[in-house]
Amino acid sequence: MTGKELNSFENAKVQIKMAVEKMGLDHVVYELLKEPMREMVVSIPIKMDNGTTKVFKGYRVQHNNALGPAKGGIRFHPDSDLDEVRALAMWMTFKCAVVGIPYGGAKGAVACNPEELSETELERLSRGYVQAINPIVGPEKDIPAPDVNTNAQIMSWMMDEFSRIKQYNAFGVITGKPLIIGGSLGREEATAQGCVYVIEEITKKLNVNLEGAKVVIQGFGNVGGNLAKILFDKKAVIIGISDVKGGIYNPKGINPYKVSEHLAVTGSVVNYSKAKTITNQELLELNCDILIPAAVENQITAENANRIKAKIVVEAANGPTTPEADKILEQKGILVVPDILANAGGVTVSYFEWVQNNMGFYWTKEEVNKRLGQIMGQAFQQVYNLYQARKDVNMRMAAYMLAIDRVAQAMKVRGWIGSKIETEQKVTHKLA
Repeated sequence: MTGKELNSFENAKVQIKMAVEKMGLDHVVYELLKEPMREMVVSIPIKMDNGTTKVFKGYRVQHNNALGPAKGGIRFHPDSDLDEVRALAMWMTFKCAVVGIPYGGAKGAVACNPEELSETELERLSRGYVQAINPIVGPEKDIPAPDVNTNAQIMSWMMDEFSRIKQYNAFGVITGKPLIIGGSLGREEATAQGCVYVIEEITKKLNVNLEGAKVVIQGFGNVGGNLAKILFDKKAVIIGISDVKGGIYNPKGINPYKVSEHLAVTGSVVNYSKAKTITNQELLELNCDILIPAAVENQITAENANRIKAKIVVEAANGPTTPEADKILEQKGILVVPDILANAGGVTVSYFEWVQNNMGFYWTKEEVNKRLGQIMGQAFQQVYNLYQARKDVNMRMAAYMLAIDRVAQAMKVRGWIGSKIETEQKVTHKLA
C-alpha cells in the first residue's frame, strides 16, 4: 500500500479527473477544480494552564465558491494536515452541489488532541483559531461548522470571538451552534438523519427490507451514534458497532441506547457485556446487509476490499473508500452510496441554520426534517437515475458528474471558463 494510495487529496483529484473525462468537459474544468482557490496555514500560540505557551498549527482551505460562499467544518485532530483539509474542502464543494444548495466547499482543522486539553485551553485554542482565520471567513464569505472532535460549545466560542472582532453579533458566521444563539432544531442529528433518508431510498431500489436488515456501523460519534439509534428504532438489527478503540459484535443485535450508557461510563464501546469485542478491521469485514463507515477517511482500501461482505456500503464518513477499493467493491457487486450524497444531511441543515440566522425566523424540527427529506430524496433520485441511465458509471461517479456539471455551469456563466463548455441543456442531455 503506497502513501499516495492513502492520500485523500490525491484520491479526490482522481475522482474529479474521471468525472470530467466521462462528461467530455474542457480540461480547464479539471484544472480549476484540482486545486483549492485559497489556502491559509496559521500558527496559533496558546497559553497553557501550566503557564507555558504551545504553538498549534491550523488550516482553512476554500476549494471553490462558484455556487456560493464557502462552507465546511472544522476538525480538531492530531493527524490533520494540509492535504487532508484540501481533500475535505473539495468533497464539500461537490457535496453541496449534488444536493443543490448554494454553497462552495471549504474545510478547516487544527492539529491537536482535544483529550489532552483542559476546557479553558480548548476555549483559548478555539478563539485563537478564529483570530487567525477571521480575515477569510464570515456569513457571506465562508461559514464553518462542527466536524471531528468539535461540537456546539466550540462553535459558540468561535462565533463569539468572531462577533467580538467585528463588534456585532454575527450568528450566521458559523452553524452547528446551540439553539439559544441561533442554532437550528434538527442540526445535531442532521448528518445521520439525512443518511437514513438515503438508506431508505436505496433499500427500496434494491428490494432490501430495512426492518430486520443486518447493519454494521464503524464509528459511534455524533454521526454513527445517531445513525445506530435511528436505524434501531426502525427495526434494523445493529450487529456491529465500533469506535477508535475497537468494535463490538452480536449477530442477534445490539441496543445502541445501552451501548451509549456503557460508553458514558467506560469511555468506549469495547467490553460491552452483551457483545463480543472485536477489532475495527474485523468489524468492517462482518457479513451484513448494510455497512456504514461513519469514522474517518481511507478505511476500505485495496488491502481489505476483497474481504468486505456487505450488500450495500453507505458512506456516512468523508472519503472512507479509496479509488482502488471502489473498483474491487464494484467487481464484487457491492453497491456503494458515496459520501458526497450519503452524508450531505449535515451541510443541508447547516444551510437551513444559516438561512434562519439571516431571516431571524426559526423553523420547527418537523419543518427542518421535512425539508431535509425532500432535498435528500431528490438528490438521491437524480444520482440513481444517472447511475441507471449510464451503464459505464457507478453511484459515486454519477454523483460526481452531477455535482461537477453544476459547478462547471456556474463557472461558465460567471466567465471563469471559456466557450468550449457546452450549454446546460446539452450537458444535461449528455449526462442522461
